[in-house]
Amino acid sequence: MNIIGLYKKEIKSYFNSPIAYLVVLFFVLFSNIYFLFFNQFIARNVADLRGFFALMPLVFIILIPSITMRSWAEERKSGTEELLLTLPLTNWELVLAKYFSSLTLLLIMLGMTLFVPLTLSALGDFERGQVFGEYFGTFLLGAAGLAIGQFVSSVTSNQISAYIFSVVAILFITLVGDISLFLNPAAAISRLFSYLSFTFHYESFRKGLIDTRGLLYFLLIIFYFLYLNVKVINLRK
Repeated sequence: MNIIGLYKKEIKSYFNSPIAYLVVLFFVLFSNIYFLFFNQFIARNVADLRGFFALMPLVFIILIPSITMRSWAEERKSGTEELLLTLPLTNWELVLAKYFSSLTLLLIMLGMTLFVPLTLSALGDFERGQVFGEYFGTFLLGAAGLAIGQFVSSVTSNQISAYIFSVVAILFITLVGDISLFLNPAAAISRLFSYLSFTFHYESFRKGLIDTRGLLYFLLIIFYFLYLNVKVINLRK
């Protein structure tokens, strides 16, 4: 089996269980109901999706761990991890095959929301560049969360533990910039906390701006946690 074969196997495993369908359904229904009704988009009569994308960090805290919790923990529980590790694939190929399959599910989730700007364009012309920046930033945010969740799954023994610890990890890195509101640390520490947080770097994308610093930050987070995942697999081998 090559990396493409393992990727296809992982995709099938998602859709052979109700998890993928439930995650996509919940994401689409909840985010759109919140945006249209609780965010009062129609009442404001403004062709602006910022309220929609402002919700994404909090939604991803709950949903991303449900995608990644079974990544390695389920392999370990079912006893298939030993077989997987004997495949003629490098550790990076094993990790990336699982990661790309979860990215595919993320893209499906985001793709299912495209009807929002398409349908609501009757209220006004959406700025295409702004919408692209918002979707691109949301993809990076989700991709970083998936890398964290997959790493957590590799060091936990079951799906429940993987889900709980992933929620805690993503919650912390999302809201760490708000620590200064409660602890009142020194200005330099406060800036450091802010720079480490998802919300700080996501804010520019939410406004439709592609910030190279934010892009670099999310790419570094993705690489770092995938690298840690590879190291864990190496230890298990």
